[in-house]
Amino acid sequence: MEKNLLLKPGRERSVLRFHPWVFSGAIGDVRGSPGSGDTVDVLSERGEWLARAAYSPTARIAARIWTWQEGQVVERDFLAARLEAALSARAPLARDPHFNAYREVNAESDSLPGIVVDRYGDIRVVQLLSAGAEAWRDVVFDLLVKSGDCSGLYERSDLEARQFESLPPRAGLVFGAVPDRVEIREGDLLFGVDVRRGQKTGFYLDQRESRQVIRGMSAPGRVLNAFCYTGSFTVSALKAGAESVLSIDSSGEALALAQDNVLRNGLEPGRCSWKEGNVFHELRALRDRAEVFDLILLDPPRFAATASQVSKAARGYKDINLLAFKLLRPGGTLVTFSCSSGVSPELFQQIVAGSALDAGVLAQIVGWLGQPADHPVGIHFPEGRYLKGLVVRRMT
Repeated sequence: MEKNLLLKPGRERSVLRFHPWVFSGAIGDVRGSPGSGDTVDVLSERGEWLARAAYSPTARIAARIWTWQEGQVVERDFLAARLEAALSARAPLARDPHFNAYREVNAESDSLPGIVVDRYGDIRVVQLLSAGAEAWRDVVFDLLVKSGDCSGLYERSDLEARQFESLPPRAGLVFGAVPDRVEIREGDLLFGVDVRRGQKTGFYLDQRESRQVIRGMSAPGRVLNAFCYTGSFTVSALKAGAESVLSIDSSGEALALAQDNVLRNGLEPGRCSWKEGNVFHELRALRDRAEVFDLILLDPPRFAATASQVSKAARGYKDINLLAFKLLRPGGTLVTFSCSSGVSPELFQQIVAGSALDAGVLAQIVGWLGQPADHPVGIHFPEGRYLKGLVVRRMT
């Protein structure tokens, strides 16, 4: 029996514009009793074929589109071709001896909805974040293993996104061997990565270009790195000649690895201080002590997992950026980020501007930061641009 989703009248426009998501509210009828992860045809209310998608009956995003070509069948060869295209697009990074960690597959933006593959040397870490991706897990893993260019494959399908698809968290070794610490290389920087327990797949690969920007700063003076995680920005600032760096994170394990990364790069631990605690509380304590910094780095975790959480996220971003402006000396620089996909670049800039206004500070944007090329954004999928960064100078 054919499995179809019939859209409500007038709700086909986003599909015709190649947006990869079909929301549950756009569906008028479900035919053929498709189950979670099943491949379905998306039809207009008049029965016209529009796309082929993976169905997720309990999720707000009820279908994620595999293809807009009616003649394409979603099967092993289809997935193999999509994976090969994604890996080939990263060939320049794969050949670059200065870098050995990058994203190989970026989900919807690589036309593989819900599938993320990150590479750390000869280790691959995979996340399957949607019902459709889960349905093809064995095929995806087999294709990656048979590519023959990795010694270990580890699954980190333990993100909150799977809950929205009614999928349980899954994590563990799939193939080969994966050490407790994987060392990666970014130019002249070295980092230890915990792919088993670290955030995301173990490291913020999407901040590679931002680390290079910080690495290129000239003697940034006294630095505050809030939400420092495993210290990649700390190492970058020290390499740039920072006088001192105060790094704050809520995770003691992350701070321990951050300290190890400082030593791994042959840097002076005496220039570092570390604080385990709630960053919001610690920023307020620094403000109350009238502390001042020349460079402040804010890279918080995602504050908004869904569109309904954007207002709450905006308050969080406003709070930390307001505190940062109060801690920033005149002439100093704030490098601030949002990785919440529901917070648009325009909204994030408005939030940062409002924070400066409330702090009574004049400031100017001197740079925009974001995802590197191995984290592409589908041109019809603006939600894929989740990482936004501003380099802001406080005017004297």
